[in-house]
Amino acid sequence: MQAFSLVLKNGTIATPSGIFKADIGIIDGKIEAIESSITSSQAGQVIDCTGLHVLPGVIDSQVHFREPGNEHKEDLESGARAAVMGGVTCVFEMPNTNPLTTSEEMLNDKLARAKNRMWCEHAFYVGGTAENYKDLPELELLPGVSGVKVFMGSSTGNLLVEDDENLLNILRNIKRRAAFHSEDEPRLRERMNLRIEGDASSHPVWRDVECAMKSTRRLVAAARKAGNKRIHVLHISTAQE
Repeated sequence: MQAFSLVLKNGTIATPSGIFKADIGIIDGKIEAIESSITSSQAGQVIDCTGLHVLPGVIDSQVHFREPGNEHKEDLESGARAAVMGGVTCVFEMPNTNPLTTSEEMLNDKLARAKNRMWCEHAFYVGGTAENYKDLPELELLPGVSGVKVFMGSSTGNLLVEDDENLLNILRNIKRRAAFHSEDEPRLRERMNLRIEGDASSHPVWRDVECAMKSTRRLVAAARKAGNKRIHVLHISTAQE
């Protein structure tokens, strides 16, 4: 009879293969068994999960905790607390803070701010820009970096890379997969008159399907031209993409 340091009993288990009732046996923090029934005598500790769902910890690959610069909205501690309460055990935080996370100095500042204040596993994106693309091979491999984030369309902060030349410069210098906010900035400027201040329904009119498609076509073409670089388009919002 195998002995477990912890058994989660009577829970509803959610896995890629389906949702079912089972017990989970854990040894030193690692799942060793998922069985229809594990006796309490096999466990050092038992947690009764009756009526509860047992899920793998969620990894959120895009969070904006707004520290430093806009802590009145949220900060690293409050954002991490909310993540854990929602079942998120790891977050990758975005670089469009103030100051921007575009250097080793600002990365170290964020890591220092996070120490003993964030309640989940965490890493930080480094912003890819026209100014720092030559530094990206070193920056993307620093401890605590989840990857490079590039804003092809205007968003919060000042990290815009709207032209193909600088997009190629970034792609040619990275080795890891990079994440992209993919909207075509020239089209956004052309359609700015369609944006109505305070009217959320004007948002998808201004930032329309073609705005996303045009940018993503450019991005895929640039990634191929740069040597089939790996890309991850964040928040895809159109079926066409």
